[in-house]
Amino acid sequence: MTILITGGTGKTGLKLAHLLSKAGHAVVLTSRKGEVPQPFKGVKFDWLEPSTFTNPFDADPAIDRVYVVGPIGVLDTLPHVKPFIDLAVTKGVKRFVVLSGSPVGKGGPVAGKVHEYLEEIGVDYAVLRPTWFMENFSTVFVAPIRAHNQIVSVAKDGRLAFVAVDDIAKAASDALLDEKSWNSDRFIVGPELFSYDEVAALLSEVLGREIKYKRLTEDESRLILTSVGLDAEYASFLAKAEARIADGSEVAVFESDNKIVGKKHLKEFFETNRETWVI
Repeated sequence: MTILITGGTGKTGLKLAHLLSKAGHAVVLTSRKGEVPQPFKGVKFDWLEPSTFTNPFDADPAIDRVYVVGPIGVLDTLPHVKPFIDLAVTKGVKRFVVLSGSPVGKGGPVAGKVHEYLEEIGVDYAVLRPTWFMENFSTVFVAPIRAHNQIVSVAKDGRLAFVAVDDIAKAASDALLDEKSWNSDRFIVGPELFSYDEVAALLSEVLGREIKYKRLTEDESRLILTSVGLDAEYASFLAKAEARIADGSEVAVFESDNKIVGKKHLKEFFETNRETWVI
């Protein structure tokens, strides 16, 4: 058995690779250039280049499980992912684990139609629906925190349970390795709900300087997202998904019975990565 990890150099993919390798499982990682960290085997793979879809199976014909991270910034990933799924099934792949998100239901945008398709064709599958990543604070939010001592969002006073990449990777590992396939989706959340005001107070405590929360409108958020290169429709989807937090969308996720609760706390993440925001 070999496990293929698409998006192998991404946030969740690389963490997953280390978990699986440490447990003694063979893995193959993909990247658009075919370059991956040692000691892993890597292959060139690009969702926008179907000619690369056979590369993983040429590198290791024993691949029978796949972790699917679809193309980034694409509002409907099924047209890109479906041809690969169909090929993978002919190559002997028995199980697919798809990274999606808490706002995306079956049949919805982004990975929602991939979820629907996997159910339709009757293969073993799992769909991971994590809430917002803790790691966003060290990527998306890092510039306004460092430059303006601000966290910006359209979530108003809504609360959500930020989740760590480590915990998403653990859920992915379980979904790939469990003897019985989930054949369903599951939310993945952190252990605590926070409003952004509470997040700002927590980060202020860790850094020893005041961090404030600035409320954005949907239009302001959309403009920021398009300014960094996102497609207008995809930017609108993200802004609306975050705005729904104000209406309790992520509290409902946290209170769902269909969830996995991660172990890492947000304060621990801030303390571990404190130097990221020091000025």
